[in-house]
Amino acid sequence: MSSDLQTPLVDSFGRVHTSLRISVTDRCNIRCFYCMPLENIRFKPRDELLTFEEIVRVVRIAALRGVRKLRLTGGEPLVRSNLSELIRMLREINGIDEVALTTNGILFAEQAEQLKQSGLNRVNISLDSINEAVFEQITRRKGVDRVLAGITAAQEVGFDEIRLNAVAIRNLTEGEIVPLANFARENDLHLRFIEFMPLDADKAWKTDQVLSGRELRAIISREIAPLREADRSDPSQPATDFVYADGKQQIGFINSVTEPFCNSCNRLRMTAEGQLRNCLFSTTEWDARQLLRDGGSDEDLSKLLSACVKAKKASHGIDSPEFVPPERAMYQIGG
Repeated sequence: MSSDLQTPLVDSFGRVHTSLRISVTDRCNIRCFYCMPLENIRFKPRDELLTFEEIVRVVRIAALRGVRKLRLTGGEPLVRSNLSELIRMLREINGIDEVALTTNGILFAEQAEQLKQSGLNRVNISLDSINEAVFEQITRRKGVDRVLAGITAAQEVGFDEIRLNAVAIRNLTEGEIVPLANFARENDLHLRFIEFMPLDADKAWKTDQVLSGRELRAIISREIAPLREADRSDPSQPATDFVYADGKQQIGFINSVTEPFCNSCNRLRMTAEGQLRNCLFSTTEWDARQLLRDGGSDEDLSKLLSACVKAKKASHGIDSPEFVPPERAMYQIGG
């Protein structure tokens, strides 16, 4: 491969891309309304999904271009068979420093030990409520007890940096804020609240449903303990972290809508069927699967990565009147 195709992936705004989020499936075992429709879902046939070997090949090229961190997503990644084997393969790639996982936690307890042994570095578990009734209202399935069991299992097998992701939605989750924050504090977990984004399959998102990070901080400061902003160890991280004044645990806020962090974004995405995306809200995709299956060279894949990065816009534009949400919902893109 020519040396110019081993240079960093830098977009036209000077952002260096070192992180790749890989969806391994569009299937899921729950039906969160902000991510998937309740019924009439047409999942991708298995033969349209990238094989583990195809994923590894893309990552190997991306690593040559400076990608160091990977995050496996879905759908629900743990419904993909033998995921630990993929993790093992990815950890063997020269240049990859970290493989993380975002999961709804339903299946985590039974796979925790295997995932840890495969080399998985970090896990984020989605949990919008610890109240079964509210959990079911959001996910349209039962199962909060299984998620809690997954969190316990993650701690027992030795994952030291376990994050909880909670989507905040006005007129629905206000009552979950304090219980979730207290649960995280009591169990030494790093909770992060995520603003509700326009990625729901039903296209029902409205701006007034966004419960902002600023409002959440005010509630937590008033009801639990004052918060002070923590040092930002990673300038490209999506969350703004705060420390409780009493010193007990941190809490983060991902303010994608009200305080976009696009100017420090270092992430690329690949869907389960091998479409490269330079933004969660991109309306354009670059087809890695076709290159992989039509005999494309490593150089061709590297050029595809370059094209994807160079076309990246300055921001996602949610706060702009010209904003057009992507046609695909979150489960089809990858969380």
